[in-house]
Amino acid sequence: HPDAESLYVETVDVGEEKPRTVVSGLAGLYPMEDLHQRLGVFLCNLKAVKMRGVESQAMLMCASVDEPRAVEPLDPPQGSAPGDRVVFEGFEDGTPEEELKPKKKVWEKLQVDLRVDGDSKAEWQGHIMKTKLGNVTAHSLKCVPIK
Repeated sequence: HPDAESLYVETVDVGEEKPRTVVSGLAGLYPMEDLHQRLGVFLCNLKAVKMRGVESQAMLMCASVDEPRAVEPLDPPQGSAPGDRVVFEGFEDGTPEEELKPKKKVWEKLQVDLRVDGDSKAEWQGHIMKTKLGNVTAHSLKCVPIK
């Protein structure tokens, strides 16, 4: 990011007509070159927000721990493609809201229960995060929150 040392500005293919711009606070925590050409898991129905003057149109989902500080993007299953839908076990048939309204604090309420379990699987309240090809995981972090 031109105005913030701690932010990256990414152009991301999420399986739509055109790519999205995503601003992530990963600079200094995760190497930019490791993000290049990798798949990730993105929360796309948050309201777009400006971060230091650049509009972020989604959020890269990451396993994160404060002490010692470590962050790593979640990994979709092998063979995944941009635009693959991510669901939680037991909630496969739900229809996502077009946009999570900031005033309703939906994301803040849900995020509290997002975590990576002891087997490196992403979950919400014990329901595994997955796609049609398998489970979403963290590369090395275990028993940590997802932010």
